[in-house]
Amino acid sequence: MGVSEGADEEARVRGLVAAQGKAAALFEEVEARGLVAPGAGEREVSDRIRDLANEMFGTTKHWHKRIVRSGPNTLFPYRENPPDRVIGADDIAFADFGPIFEEYEADFGRTFVFGDDPAKHRLREDLAALFAAGRRAFEADPEITGAGLYAEVARWAAEAGWALGGWHAGHLVGEFPHETIDGAKTDSYVVPDNVHPMRRTDRAGRRCHWILEIHLVDERNGFGGFYEQLLDLA
Repeated sequence: MGVSEGADEEARVRGLVAAQGKAAALFEEVEARGLVAPGAGEREVSDRIRDLANEMFGTTKHWHKRIVRSGPNTLFPYRENPPDRVIGADDIAFADFGPIFEEYEADFGRTFVFGDDPAKHRLREDLAALFAAGRRAFEADPEITGAGLYAEVARWAAEAGWALGGWHAGHLVGEFPHETIDGAKTDSYVVPDNVHPMRRTDRAGRRCHWILEIHLVDERNGFGGFYEQLLDLA
């Protein structure tokens, strides 16, 4: 990598990490203000978070559709569009947002639990634990493939008593937005068919950076949860 390319990569890394930092701050403020709350509709909550992003950072663009889901809607994967639902008093909900900060995209998701249901609280705790385990697996194996990481995430989920709610467990960030990516291009996702090393360069010759996306579901009891952020950068 030349000097110019190295400087470009450093700037890109700084931009992606800064964007995620702002997304994390946004979600901390969402929780502090109680914007995700029983009695509010999912679309209403989505608009509240959108408006807060604009208030805090002047953010008006999002690189994928804004998602807030609650109760049985938390079972649906990304591409589904379940009908709007009001969050209940003993509910679980998650938000998945892709705000753009100064032309760098974040992809960030967190889960909120209301009431005292121990299974829902355990799910929320397991989401963060599985994300951390996925990051450790990635860091420990310089040659890890998308298939290898997916297998680890799926195994840990099953051992904890959950199932994965989507067909993938993460994706490239910065080059292949959800809305335009060809689902057949498995090398862009953390999926069983991706036999390529995750540490590589993309089609533009840049280093690949990844989002780890953990969507866990309890199909028998009809709820799920979500946790998402940068995998290889912190």
